Amino acid sequence: MNPMNLAYIPSPSHGVQYLGPIPLRAYAFCIIIGVFVAVWFGNRRWIARGGQSGTVADIAVWAVPFGLVGGRLYHVITDYELYFSEGRDWVDAFKVWEGGLGIWGAIALGALGAWIGARRRGVPMPAYADAVAPGIAFAQAIGRWGNWFNQELYGRETHLPWALHITSSEGGRVPGYYHPTFLYESLWCVGVGLLVIWADRRFKLGHGRAFALYVAAYCVGRGWIEYMRVDDAHHILGLRLNDWTALLVFLLAVAYIVVSSKKRPGREAVVEPGFSDGPVKDTGAVKDTEAVEDTKAVEDTKAVEDTKADAEDDAGAQGEEKAAPAEKS
Repeated sequence: MNPMNLAYIPSPSHGVQYLGPIPLRAYAFCIIIGVFVAVWFGNRRWIARGGQSGTVADIAVWAVPFGLVGGRLYHVITDYELYFSEGRDWVDAFKVWEGGLGIWGAIALGALGAWIGARRRGVPMPAYADAVAPGIAFAQAIGRWGNWFNQELYGRETHLPWALHITSSEGGRVPGYYHPTFLYESLWCVGVGLLVIWADRRFKLGHGRAFALYVAAYCVGRGWIEYMRVDDAHHILGLRLNDWTALLVFLLAVAYIVVSSKKRPGREAVVEPGFSDGPVKDTGAVKDTEAVEDTKAVEDTKAVEDTKADAEDDAGAQGEEKAAPAEKS
């Protein structure tokens, strides 16, 4: 133990437990729990917006597999030397359980899968993205703990009380005390999820803007966290590739928020066409209905008054007819 680190975060001695011959990998469990949380929370938000329960899960059946494939592809492509250089086994590129999922690829291809699922379900993709945005952030927060179990993706060496103690020497690791970037990103993602929830309630975000806010906020945190990491990565003009990716995606997300706010302000009145049992109502439609009801009420009142007036006229005429003979006599 480093005498300067009286307090530190210990690393698990191993990330795999065996149930007989079946390996139970902590990394996989973190991903599965994260997916469950994202679908569960997204379903609650979808219902609150007037959608049908189960829609989020139906679309997730498409989004999750696409996301896993996209995340793995991004990792393998950007770190190809880990699998295709001399002395490496290309079969390892398929071993997702050993770690290595790029969030950029996961979101990009996951969005494609969600778009397919949304079209099949007949719901607008931007509304679906807004509903699941904070849940995805929470899922990332949980998934990052898989890196802790694998003793990977840590930062520079430090002697802070919350330093991460790396004990493994496999894969070029050097045992020591490092910044727990997995923890930094996990906490940041929780904050991003809470930010999106607050902003969505405060500003009634719609048409994909809640999702864009999640993307932009995540990129800000990923930028400074990525800068702290010491694992091998490709560099462009002195910055890690993921830093450039975060900057580009951040600018695109902000641009989308600005343009979308001008073109389509407000939130969608209907998120799931053909389903009308949700609590969210179209305010404009309600006002129109009230106006129609008021008009009908006024017309009915006038009709009643006209009927009474006609009745009074008839009664007066009959009285005059009866009074006429009396005058003659």
